[in-house]
Amino acid sequence: MHILLAEDDTETARFIAEGLTALGHQVTHVATGPLALQAASDATFDAVILDRMLPGLDGLEVLRQLRAVPNRVPVLVLTALGGIADRVDGLDAGADDYLVKPFAFVELAARLNALARRVPGPEQTTRIEIGEIALDLLRREVTRCGKPVHLQPREFALLEQLMRQAGRVVTRTMFLENVWGFHFDPQTNIVESHLSRLRTKLREGFSDDPIETIRGSGYRIRTDA
Repeated sequence: MHILLAEDDTETARFIAEGLTALGHQVTHVATGPLALQAASDATFDAVILDRMLPGLDGLEVLRQLRAVPNRVPVLVLTALGGIADRVDGLDAGADDYLVKPFAFVELAARLNALARRVPGPEQTTRIEIGEIALDLLRREVTRCGKPVHLQPREFALLEQLMRQAGRVVTRTMFLENVWGFHFDPQTNIVESHLSRLRTKLREGFSDDPIETIRGSGYRIRTDA
């Protein structure tokens, strides 16, 4: 992907740019709000990482002006302002996602990949198959090796998130936002309890667990499961 990075902190910008470049992405970096607006208006990017507190023009004002054009490039707002009201302001301004500093790079990369997949394509996938597991999005049915796996709606949504990001780590925060619609941490074990039930059902009749726990990061579906 070609990513526009609008970040005025030199060390943070270097950290992000080096990490994304190592993953094979092309990164264009700007350090002010006016330059971010100009770059996003003059070039085609697959995604934008937009710091909220930019010199010259606030990041949210940059976003509002882009959306007014309209420019629908996927935008991830990156900021130290983590209050619920701050998140609501960012989303209302037109952000597609919102990540609070300090952050884990693996989550930033996964969120960018998720944003890229939201861009409409000529066809929409109605069936996902990863290894032995098949997920039918229209019928809301799941099978493993052809054997039906009966899931509750939240369990189905968790599995869908994992399968859509096959081979990548899905964090607890991503589950909360994409499955429950929470843009804050309710400080419960709601994710863990639902994942536990999902794993039990997927393992029934099989000796292996198709979901990996990546300690300190999140969860990942095994592509060989």
